[in-house]
Amino acid sequence: MSLEVIILAAGKGTRMCSDIPKVLHPLAGKPMLVHAVEQAQKLMPTHTHIIVGHRAEQVETVVKPLGATCVPQEQQLGTGHAVAQAMPMVENDATVLVLYGDVPLVPATLMQQLTRLAGQPKQGGLAILTVTLNDATGYGRIVRDNQGAIQAIVEHKDANSEQLQIKEINTGILAAKASLLNAWLPRIESNNAQGEIYLTDIVAMAVADGIDINHLQPEFPQQTQGVNDRVQLAELERWYQRQQANQLLRDGVQLADPARFDLRGELTTGSDIYIDINAIIEGKVQLEDGVHIGPNCHIKDAHIGAGTKILANSVIDQAKIAQHCNIGPFARLRPGTVLEDGAKVGNFVETKKTLLGKGSKANHFTYLGDTVVGERVNIGAGTITCNYDGVNKFKTIIEDGAFIGSNSSIVAPVTIGAGATVGAGSTITKDVADDNLAIARGKQRNLASWAKPVKS
Repeated sequence: MSLEVIILAAGKGTRMCSDIPKVLHPLAGKPMLVHAVEQAQKLMPTHTHIIVGHRAEQVETVVKPLGATCVPQEQQLGTGHAVAQAMPMVENDATVLVLYGDVPLVPATLMQQLTRLAGQPKQGGLAILTVTLNDATGYGRIVRDNQGAIQAIVEHKDANSEQLQIKEINTGILAAKASLLNAWLPRIESNNAQGEIYLTDIVAMAVADGIDINHLQPEFPQQTQGVNDRVQLAELERWYQRQQANQLLRDGVQLADPARFDLRGELTTGSDIYIDINAIIEGKVQLEDGVHIGPNCHIKDAHIGAGTKILANSVIDQAKIAQHCNIGPFARLRPGTVLEDGAKVGNFVETKKTLLGKGSKANHFTYLGDTVVGERVNIGAGTITCNYDGVNKFKTIIEDGAFIGSNSSIVAPVTIGAGATVGAGSTITKDVADDNLAIARGKQRNLASWAKPVKS
């Protein structure tokens, strides 16, 4: 039996007070809707249908690369109406999993269990995800009979005083046979306090038709928590980040303070890694054994070799760092940077599309762009490679063992030969041969008769 996924993502999200569709607001650096789609696609569904409405073009731009199909809901008439928009594209013998774009943390394992329950027992065909909350205000209540069987879902605004005491609530997430949904959806009426076509009304229809209703609860309530405003989004962010931090601790990573750590992507770790406070890990990052990351560092899409130390307030973006390197504090490694074993990039050094060879160092106040630096090169403070003429980028090559004096400007394209020395304060515009000394300074003049200006 095939699986079809329908994700509701048409709402505006007025309480977010934003022009951005609610489902595109980020959690852990990724739109909430993308979280839902990626987890659903782990089940290998035949199709993933995204019901779109408000700012549909923005939503489609985000989910189309993920292989999902957008289905327009011209008028937002309720959850039942939303699901009905996708049903003409669903095979009648399929199982349908209904999710929500603003409920981002439902794990794939829970989705899988729910879809399996939809086919059990013989009279099955519907499985719903419920959760028990201490404060159920605003949620639809699960109404059961004396034997504990689910009889209906009553929305908060339609519930009587007795039903309002129920703590088990509907998450809205369900799995059902498409044939049953095709029979039930046209029968839903909008005679309720909201005047909407509630998908939850199919529960009472299933009871009337003698269909067994299976149910499942998550391990944590936050896994099925929806986001309606920025307060809820912030609360869910912190919960999710703590779960990621806890897993890293179990894997042997030492976090100085798990409450001050953010992982916005995928992190692969070795052993004996230390991460100080306020570190942000984004994209795909690999940390090998013994890596030390100081406070307030931002690392994105990078590979950090064993034994490397990254000191405070450093930014590493799309860089590859070999073993036993030293970086920072206040260093910025931009895309295309490669550091070989034992290289050092010190405070207030910026690199871009630059290779720094084994044992080479740029200790402070330096910019290296489009530069290839050999092994054992010493680059003095204040050095810059002038690689851009306003239109084109040019490459600088500094070969093994060269010494670049402080406050030097090296104007590309240029090559500094192996073992060559550039005198401090030089502006180099021509190649320097191996083992040569290059000095390019304006002539110094000392004026003995010079008088300091006097304030008038």
